[in-house]
Amino acid sequence: MSIDKRIRVLIVDDSAIVRKILAEALAGEPDLEVVGTAPDPYVARDKILSLHPDVITLDIEMPRMDGLTFLRKLMHFHPLPAVIISSLAQPSARAAVEALESGAVEVLAKPGGPYSVGELRHTLPGKIRAAAVAHLRGPVPAGRPVRRPKLTVPPSIATAAVTAIGASTGGTEAIATILSVVPANAPPILVAQHIPPGFSRAFANRLNETCAVEVKEAEDGDAVRSGRVLVAPGDFHMVLRGSAGRYFVNIKSGPRVCYQRPSVDVLFHAVAEAVGASAVGVLLTGMGADGAQGLLRMRQAGAFTIAQDESTCVVFGMPREAIHRHAACQVLPLHAIAEAMLSPRGVAAAQ
Repeated sequence: MSIDKRIRVLIVDDSAIVRKILAEALAGEPDLEVVGTAPDPYVARDKILSLHPDVITLDIEMPRMDGLTFLRKLMHFHPLPAVIISSLAQPSARAAVEALESGAVEVLAKPGGPYSVGELRHTLPGKIRAAAVAHLRGPVPAGRPVRRPKLTVPPSIATAAVTAIGASTGGTEAIATILSVVPANAPPILVAQHIPPGFSRAFANRLNETCAVEVKEAEDGDAVRSGRVLVAPGDFHMVLRGSAGRYFVNIKSGPRVCYQRPSVDVLFHAVAEAVGASAVGVLLTGMGADGAQGLLRMRQAGAFTIAQDESTCVVFGMPREAIHRHAACQVLPLHAIAEAMLSPRGVAAAQ
């Protein structure tokens, strides 16, 4: 790959050690080039204008101006794909989730030890590549009002089905868009979102504050019931167990699937096996192919399956792979997915 085709990266972090670690994590990638580093947002602003990076990595806690404030200004005046690098402390994790609401594309845990440095070298290049091809959307205004549920679902449907949702890059806001209009008696919903440990809890807690349904980070043995959304914890797979309407989740480790843990494929295959034709599967925006084969398995089991369309995806990779495999009963824009997945007509059509 020639130099002019490389993805140009600017690293913004107040820690010289972290800047060095991030730069070294990208140094061996032939399609990536670190064009500069910055210790704070003011230096970053000048370097963005002079170096024209394609992607920035951005710390949350920095002197002179915090990363979240800088991100909001950046998305307003000079939109640029941003990968948030944040500590796992819950205040920082909550701020990282707010950064995703404000237009950031991805979030990663800041390296805190030898293992995490190795993990970062494995995951950071892919996150940068995903950010570079992302379709940026406008940020959600700070302090956005809670959107009240607008959809309804008959109680009989709410107790008859399980909905499984999978997503990666851009998925946190896509999931928030769907759940914001889901009513309190919605069918049980299971979510596999590619997100690091710690951030998954902050993500679930944030949704729980704004949605009519209960949203929580899943724990091993959690009951699957109407009005509840269970989010797979970062770095763990989530599978569905049970039968005849009495379901629970198992949270487990194990090998990565499609380079991911949690894996959408793992969740979808488990739902196909346990629920079959009474399930609904939804595959949203994301890089790669995770979830495509699992969605096909759900459709083959008689489930009603939906893939997000290209026009509303931040990254079209995962839905595109599912569509190519004929795994989706319907391909829909994001704003139409909640109604379709709650529709008795949709479930009946798949059976």
